[in-house]
Amino acid sequence: MATNSFGELLRLTTFGESHGPAIGGVLDGYPAGVIIDTLFVQSEMHRRRPGQSAYTTTRDEEDEVQFLSGIFEGKSTGAPIAFVIANKDQRSQDYTALSDVYRPGHADEVYDKKYGFRDHRGGGRSSARETAVRVAAGALCKLLLKSKSIDILAYVQSIGSITAFIDPLDVDRSAVESNPVRCPDSNQAQEMMTAIDRIREEKDSLGGCIQCIVRQMPIGLGDPMYQKLHARLAFAMMSINAVQGFEMHRGFERTTWKGSENNRFKTGISAGISTSDPLLFSVAFKPTSTIGQAQTTINKAGESVQLEASGRHDPCVVPRAVAIVEAMTALVLADAWLMNKSQILCE
Repeated sequence: MATNSFGELLRLTTFGESHGPAIGGVLDGYPAGVIIDTLFVQSEMHRRRPGQSAYTTTRDEEDEVQFLSGIFEGKSTGAPIAFVIANKDQRSQDYTALSDVYRPGHADEVYDKKYGFRDHRGGGRSSARETAVRVAAGALCKLLLKSKSIDILAYVQSIGSITAFIDPLDVDRSAVESNPVRCPDSNQAQEMMTAIDRIREEKDSLGGCIQCIVRQMPIGLGDPMYQKLHARLAFAMMSINAVQGFEMHRGFERTTWKGSENNRFKTGISAGISTSDPLLFSVAFKPTSTIGQAQTTINKAGESVQLEASGRHDPCVVPRAVAIVEAMTALVLADAWLMNKSQILCE
């Protein structure tokens, strides 16, 4: 039985498949009285939606969020917030040839072996289409965190071998959203766009890295044992499709430092608990697995076959994943904030 829920006191349960009629979620534990700006929620959805630029998949979804419960007269009621997002532009016929063939790098084979059955249309439940639900729920969490002045900002740090040269503390949202690849370094952003154009022509794909900075963090979020804040963030990020790595602020580089150097370095977390310093982490995404080049794979019978994937796919998932990283960060921090409130008797 698959686990479809995330969170502790604030819990998101998602449902739906890539080529079903709709996807959706239920966000339970959301406090009452928060002003719900539905236009903001929709603007967050547009940052993740397919078909938003020449550098993404051509699947064209409006990703309009329809709220079913938990909101009345523009405010949260404290009841579960249920919502759905229609799938309107699925082309299931593109996947007919994959009913008995396993795509390299996808969940096809392991899903089939684990459950004995799978939805081959776009990966079904394992598709990144599900992350649209996370962005909707994350937008609600951002509205809660905004009332606490907590600010979350993610951006593309690298695509392929092209890396942005910018101080994370200097990044602002307008610079991130000023170009389709969401890189605040305008010069490197142009190089990234050129690289994506080139790799699409080669019927190949690219990966990359997203950095996320959280400002105005309150002291005290997270626990010193199994609910360490950075452990929860790592768990959240590694649950996103195509993510292959998570690093706290210069974490691997700091293994070469001396203790005297590391002790002077502020990371935003100490012993698993947030400090008041900015929190910075990086998330690594692999290249998109579905590519148009001929690849050797196997079919359901275990026979070796050649596959040239068709359909509509991102040549690089990283620009659209910026909204997903922010959403999962918001879900973790909102849940941690509520858990902290439940553990402190007085302030």
